[in-house]
Amino acid sequence: MELHQQYHFRESDKGLLAWDVLKLIKKTKDFEVVQVPLSDIRELKEVYWFGLGAPPIMEDIVQHAKQIFEADISYPIILCPEGRVMDGMHRVCKASIEGHKFISAVRLTELGKPDYIGKQPDELPY
Repeated sequence: MELHQQYHFRESDKGLLAWDVLKLIKKTKDFEVVQVPLSDIRELKEVYWFGLGAPPIMEDIVQHAKQIFEADISYPIILCPEGRVMDGMHRVCKASIEGHKFISAVRLTELGKPDYIGKQPDELPY
């Protein structure tokens, strides 16, 4: 699986918080993998990729559809301690499309400090 720099974002009263997903993957590589019901993934019923800016254009949707199609669901997703997706939403979508009831996941025991605070996505190194 080819990995490229990406971030997990959350809004806060301090501004946008960003975690480096490559660091999260390294941190969780030896964590126990568990099977999580897709019905527990709340992000499937929420705005996820398009909540930080302008509404998506069709090219945005096409790009995400391509990433969903290419996603490898054999790699576990990463969940925060509260069960929110920090990495792997394309895999979640693919598992849902394919009719799976569960997905492999690792769960952080503590959230840890974000790598960036108050930076917009286009201000981060890629």
